[in-house]
Amino acid sequence: MKTPFQISSKVRDYELDMQGIVNNGVYFNYLEHARHEYLLAHGVDFSALASQGIHLVVVRSELDYKASLTSGDKYVVQVVVERLSKVRFAFRQKVIRSSDQKLCVEALVVGTALNERGRPYLSPDIEALFVNA
Repeated sequence: MKTPFQISSKVRDYELDMQGIVNNGVYFNYLEHARHEYLLAHGVDFSALASQGIHLVVVRSELDYKASLTSGDKYVVQVVVERLSKVRFAFRQKVIRSSDQKLCVEALVVGTALNERGRPYLSPDIEALFVNA
């Protein structure tokens, strides 16, 4: 299996819900940030593509919540990309608490790229992500 790309971060107090754990919706932000960092690290500039009329969009998200993060917890978000079809790709992601390596969230985020007419279009930059995937 391919070594996952990963970024590290720390839970901020304003991300918590009334139970003192990270609100379930906040994990979507963690995952999105990690995907954008992954793309940048692989030469795909999300905002530059958008300015060219190419839009990377999420078409499906699945999250399995396994354990909770709390205030101050350090964590990593792992990203592995794979091709699903000619026009769809998937990001398999994990959020792992750093202190004990506990899996907190496992996610599958499916996306595609659309041109200015709303038609699927995978640019050469995006295609290159799958060469070794």
